[in-house]
Amino acid sequence: MGPHPAVAAIRLAVRRVLHDILDDHLTDDTETSATPAQTPHERPPSPLVLVACSGGADSMALASALAFEAPKLGIRAGGITVDHGLQPGSDLRAEEVVLRLRELGLDPVESAAVTVGREGGPEAAARDARYAALDDAAERHGAFAVLLGHTRDDQAETVLLGLARGSGIRSLSGMAAVSGADGRYRRPFLQLDRQTARKACMAQSLPVWDDPHNTDPAYTRSRLRHEGLPALEKALGKGVVEALARTAQLSRDDADALDSWAGQAEASVRDATGLLECAKLHALPPAVRRRILRRAAIEAGAPAGSLFARHIEEVDRLITGWRGQGAINLPGRVVAQRQGGRLVIRQG
Repeated sequence: MGPHPAVAAIRLAVRRVLHDILDDHLTDDTETSATPAQTPHERPPSPLVLVACSGGADSMALASALAFEAPKLGIRAGGITVDHGLQPGSDLRAEEVVLRLRELGLDPVESAAVTVGREGGPEAAARDARYAALDDAAERHGAFAVLLGHTRDDQAETVLLGLARGSGIRSLSGMAAVSGADGRYRRPFLQLDRQTARKACMAQSLPVWDDPHNTDPAYTRSRLRHEGLPALEKALGKGVVEALARTAQLSRDDADALDSWAGQAEASVRDATGLLECAKLHALPPAVRRRILRRAAIEAGAPAGSLFARHIEEVDRLITGWRGQGAINLPGRVVAQRQGGRLVIRQG
């Protein structure tokens, strides 16, 4: 008799990602190696894959699947839990998660305590601190990849949050299956729902910790999860989560294509000195032009996370609605202004 269907589903999802990691690792090893080709008896060192685990159902299911699948592929598997220090006893909770990961057979395993700032709001600050800790752990241990337990439900929530921000198609593309520096972060569960992960934990008798922040109405994502999405499903039917996840993938494909187009078009709209020519920018489709403007603003020093659609729209009006208006102030003390048919974007 085979494993429980939910357990089989999570293992299959992880197995597919581990095969991708092996392919990428072998390719990377071949491209970066300056030594002669290896003999049949010499194999490149096994890649280390870490799982980021909070102790919740999604990440515990992911950790269990990694522990099961990695040895069969000759991959070393470890884990890390991040203690955000936002709740009493969070350090004890992190120690419990470390013990559970070790019981699964993962090694190395560690807990990383972080200090959460305030910039961008509590959720964004916690996320920034968490990823900084994961990056640090991956670099210290020489990990090739870090697995994250985001599910299809998380993806649907991310799309709705992006829609509320009104930041364009990129904000609707949700979370990528592969992201981070050199594709460090992998999300095997983006096609699986949250309930599948929970059922897999129950079938394997894995203890699960439910973070109280996930039900705290003070947090935007929590309100969306427990009030917003259920209301949408009641009004539109049960297929909302799947439809939103599908929207994310379609939006990502479109956004990637437009980014590529903008990258190719950028050289053609710059003059010999490198300044952007307004007439040539005006001739481009708005979606392509605004991507060029955004990239130019970031290159000038505007922080990407603080640069919103309204900022780019203001700069765009210097090209499409020119009435002699003055300079536009952007985040990061960057200034955009029109000078003699050229667009100048620089630090003020």
